[in-house]
Formats: sequence, structure tokens, C-alpha cells
Amino acid sequence: MRKLSFPLQIFLLALVLRLIPVLAMRTMGIGLDDMFQYDMLARSIAAGNGYRWYAAADLPIVLPHLQLDLNAVDYDPRGVLTSFRPPLYPTFLALIYLIFGAGEHRFFVARLVQAVLAASMAPLTYAVGRRLLGQEKVGVIAAWVAALYPMFVIYPLALATENLFFVLVLLSVLALLRAKEGLAAGGSFWRKARWFALSGLLLGLTCLTRSVVQIFVLLTAAWVWIFLKERRLALVMLGMALLTISPWIIRNTLLYEQLTGIETALGYQLYLGYHPDGTGTFQYPQSFDLMTIVNDIERDEIGLAKALEFIKADPGRVVYLFFRRAGYFFGLERRALTYFYSNNYFGYLPPAVLGGVLALFSFPFVAVSVFGVLGLALIRWRDRAEAWLLALFLVGYIGPHLVIIAEDRFHLTIVPFLAMLSASFWLSCLPSLRARWNEGRAGKTAILLALTAILLLFFNWGAELWRDADRLRLLFGPNGNMTFFSY
Repeated sequence: MRKLSFPLQIFLLALVLRLIPVLAMRTMGIGLDDMFQYDMLARSIAAGNGYRWYAAADLPIVLPHLQLDLNAVDYDPRGVLTSFRPPLYPTFLALIYLIFGAGEHRFFVARLVQAVLAASMAPLTYAVGRRLLGQEKVGVIAAWVAALYPMFVIYPLALATENLFFVLVLLSVLALLRAKEGLAAGGSFWRKARWFALSGLLLGLTCLTRSVVQIFVLLTAAWVWIFLKERRLALVMLGMALLTISPWIIRNTLLYEQLTGIETALGYQLYLGYHPDGTGTFQYPQSFDLMTIVNDIERDEIGLAKALEFIKADPGRVVYLFFRRAGYFFGLERRALTYFYSNNYFGYLPPAVLGGVLALFSFPFVAVSVFGVLGLALIRWRDRAEAWLLALFLVGYIGPHLVIIAEDRFHLTIVPFLAMLSASFWLSCLPSLRARWNEGRAGKTAILLALTAILLLFFNWGAELWRDADRLRLLFGPNGNMTFFSY
């Protein structure tokens, strides 16, 4: 028999690993959180009712937990038209519901589809890694990391945007790298433009999944304009991205009779991010404060106004919250596991077993972030347009979270790229660091900055464990699975 290619092998391995938790949790439901909102929207689309949530059939489930102010809108039993969430992931779920039905089995089917989608991250990481850093082995090692990374293995269980977002980010970067390769091949303008148009389409779809990447789209256009020196192709790419998102922006603008973007959640997020009782991350009970408001525009305007009040009342706290968000963004991947275990999803686990599970989910990020920083220090930036694309992605993606709101799950998007950087370091290790150090001031500066970043990472993780020491003691206690911590 013909030997399977590496991309297919790593895809099949990743798929098997992701199917295990999906099959084991095949009867698992969802909670009254983001997943329920996405499910409401998807069911509404599949039923032909448009982009609506809080239909009359859902109110008996919702109202005991969230006192919605339905008097503020002209309530339709089909639900309330909304723009609070970007549309692509609910549409993805709706397509699954249309094909396989929207009965009680829908969560299991959606998770099966997401397992296939999530498994594609491994070969995509391979394809991006070998182009981004110019080494075949970098792509191979990074693909193994993506296939085995514990959080990626279980993420298909969540009805969450990340399942689609991770793949679209990798596809967008891959298309950009392929577009750059096409420039070297020559040919007509339109032959070159097709890959840039595809890049714009994928970036637009990525924005429609999570709008936080809109800044990266602008930085990408600057990358094509400045580093590739292709002004017309930069406009092609940016124009296609705008063309992709414009129908949804037009829909929202017509709905609210004022210019409206992809989503109307910024005010809500800033309210949480700057709340005087918050620390820059998602927290109860503040998360419920504005969600009783059904009118999206009203909620957004109130959130923005209140956030501005919080900032004016204590301007110095803005800097403090910036660093707190950085700490959350690069935090250990414990939050979701702590929530589910403390709410008795898995029953009681002996301390040694629980500690092993927490280590299993925490250590991989420690490894890829530490070695990824070292890999970043090895990059020679001169005449490396691919490296600048990576840098712009990291800045464009991480930056908004540091000024709005941050959680540790948000860093999962950059894990494949950290794996690529880690792989480039693992292939050469200490000799490459010595060579970089001997390159003069630039090399020494890069390594010293990397070592400083690593110290800050370990300080952050240590401070996190120290801050949560009391909760961890309860978690490892005899009734740790019944402590019922909030998310």
C-alpha cells in the first residue's frame, strides 16, 4: 500500500484523539452561558427565523437565571433580533442542525463535526510552520504539538467560536504565505491577485467569527504594502476582506438605523474589563449587570459610558489593569478545568490524580511559551517578511485583549505559532543561542529580552498560584469537587 503523507497521518492521529472525549461525553449537555447563546442563534437560523435569541420557547429556561427586560423591545415570540455575537459560528452550527436535525442529539453531532475541524489544525500548523520559518522539520514538530496539545484535544466539547476561529486564523496566515510565494513565481497581476483575494476572504470570515482580529487585517494590509511592496495587491486583499464583512455590517446598520459594526459587545466587554470590582477578566457577578438589557445598542452605549466613568474615576488603574490582563492572557490553563471539577462534572479525584491532570493541562503552555520566546529571539528580522507577518499577528491579536478583557483561553489562538517558534529552537538549542549572542548588539539584545520575558512569565505563573492558593487548597481537599467555584 502507498504510504500516507505526513499531513494525512497527523490529521488522522489528531482526529482519533479528539474523538475520544467526544464519544466519552456523548450525552453531555450545555450550560446557560455562551454555548446556550450560540445554540439559540443557530436554532433560530436553522428554523428560518433569522438571527434571533431568547425565543418564547427558551424563556422558561432563561428567566429563572436572568431577568431580561423584554419591555424595552417590541418582543417577537420568535426571539429578539441581535448583533451581540458575530454571525459565522452560529451559522456554522445552524448548518449542522439543518443537515442532521436540531433534536437532543444536536450537541453530540456538532462535537463530532468540530472534532474533524479541530483535527485539521495539525496539518495546517505543519503547512504554516514550514513556510513561516523556512524549515520542514519546524512544521513537522509544530504539527505534533498541535495534535497532542491537551486543550486542543478537548476543545471540540465546547460549543465555542474558537473551534472555527483557530482553523480560520491558520488558513488566513497560510493563504498570505502562499500569496507571497506567488509573487516570486511571476505571472500577470490577476494571477498574483487571486491568492491575495483568497487571503482577504479568509480574513473577513475570521472577523465574522471573532471581530478582535480586525486590527490584524489592517496590519496585514500594511504588511503587503510595506514589506512585500505590493500596494495594489494590498488593496485587493483589504477590499475582499471588507466585501466579506460588509453584508453583515449593512444588516446591523439597517437593523439599528445607525452605523453598526460586526458585533455590539464592545461596551459590555469594556464594562467588565474596567469595572472597579473587577481585575480585567471575565468575572461574576458583574457579567450579569448588563445582560438583562435586551436592546443591543442600549446595552452597548451604557457599557461604553460606564467604562468611561470607571476610567475617569481612577485613571491610574488603567495601567494596573493592562498588566493584570497580560497576566490572565498568559496564565496557566486551569480556569475551565477548575470550574468543571469544582462543580462536580467528573466526581471526586484523589489529590495525586487531580494534580496530574492540572499539570497535564498547564505544562504544555509553559513549555511552548518559554521555548517559543527563545525561538523568537533567534529570528533574523532583516529581509524576513514572513517573520514580520508573525510579529504583526502577535501584536494585532494580543494587543486588543490587553486593553479590553483577557482570559487564559484567549492565548490558545497563538499556541500553534508558539509551537513553530519552539520547534525552531529545539532543532538547534544552545548552539544557536551562542551564535545569536555572538552576532553583536542585536543578538545580545534579542536574547536578553527573551530571558527577561521568560522571567516575567514564571513570575506571572508563580503569582497566579500564590493568589489562588486558598482556592487550590479547597480544590484538593476531600470535597474539592463540591466547592462550586464560579467561572
